[in-house]
Amino acid sequence: MRLVHAADLHLDSPLRGLARLGDSDLADTLRGATRRACENLVDQTIAHQADALLLAGDVYDGDWRDYATGAFFVRQLARLDDAGIPVFLINGNHDAESEITRSLRLPSNTHRLSVDAPETVVLDDVGLAVHGQGFARRAVVENLVPAYPDRIQGLVNVGMLHTSVQGDDRHDTYAPCRPDDLSGCGYEYFALGHIHEQRVVCDGPHVAAFSGNLQGRHPQETGAKGALVVDVEPGERATLTPLTLDVARWELVVVDAAGCTDGDDVLDAVESALRERCVQAAPRAVVAQVTLTGSTRAAPALTDAEWLRSEIDLLAAKAGAVVEKIRNRTGPPADALIVDPELTDAVAAAASGLVDDPDRVRELAAGLEREIGRPLREAGLLDLRDPDRLAGLARQAEQQLLAQLAGTPESSGRGTGVGTESGEGGA
Repeated sequence: MRLVHAADLHLDSPLRGLARLGDSDLADTLRGATRRACENLVDQTIAHQADALLLAGDVYDGDWRDYATGAFFVRQLARLDDAGIPVFLINGNHDAESEITRSLRLPSNTHRLSVDAPETVVLDDVGLAVHGQGFARRAVVENLVPAYPDRIQGLVNVGMLHTSVQGDDRHDTYAPCRPDDLSGCGYEYFALGHIHEQRVVCDGPHVAAFSGNLQGRHPQETGAKGALVVDVEPGERATLTPLTLDVARWELVVVDAAGCTDGDDVLDAVESALRERCVQAAPRAVVAQVTLTGSTRAAPALTDAEWLRSEIDLLAAKAGAVVEKIRNRTGPPADALIVDPELTDAVAAAASGLVDDPDRVRELAAGLEREIGRPLREAGLLDLRDPDRLAGLARQAEQQLLAQLAGTPESSGRGTGVGTESGEGGA
């Protein structure tokens, strides 16, 4: 038997981090990415001649009132109905608060499992028993698995659950359970949702796994996204194959500049890293955040944020990527400082004093706030009223000045710039 397991579609969820992209073709691609990824899911479910599609929660994105979103989803289910493929779905925490979820009429091939207690649906012609329970409300804090029914002999038994499994404290806690709870049901496979990355939770004879989401929605949801193809027979261990479905890909590109002697060396390293990510993601669009790290003699050349932004944008365009943000975390080697150590200590002390004195920082920024504060905020560049952001600028100013002090006039001649982070929310 072949099943396709997906979760966390978050249809029409607003993707974050698009301000720099403006009205470009890539921005339009990203805004429609969750729908395109859903279409890819249906295409591949049909192409793989799956016996069923399992959707383990969060089809929608919270209290979303646009019924066009629901109509789109029903059209995709109807495509599967035309192909003779049944669909099983459970409500996740986002679906539980969605008005669309409660009002949609689903095609006859689609089975939405109960939110009141674990329900079992048996397809005798396929030899499949699906057990699961959805969320009646967003905050389900009890372990639902102990109430799941026993497996039915002679059939492929699949469990479905939207959950945060014990041991992962990076995500909100919903329907928490332990891996032993899942494997203890004795099902051939447990299809899980809620965690937005593909991960096997139980790898023994009774496999349980998160499929991850179909499309990364912000810069922290990096790498390939998609679903899982599950091949399984009654009483046998399930075999999982990743199915890549994303339309665009977020990437965090970290470049260690420690071995670079000048700005050109750093740019060469950035170009190489971007090209590698684009090749891996092809034919998908890549949106990258670039972070430069390390103690390097190239640090003075990197303090001109405007120059750095311009050069890296050109390199990204050549590689086939768009850079959403650049962070410069480089600094000069200790032996590169060519000024009195007392001066560098004084710079560090002054910067630390500003970081620890938010009132003084606000006072220094007050003039700029009156003159250009609103345009900066409307452009998504900088909020001069944000004490944490101002403290970060004080730290950046320290790094930038120390890097300039470390260089010779020739190496620092590109200018000083206004910060070491550029892109949305940068300076």
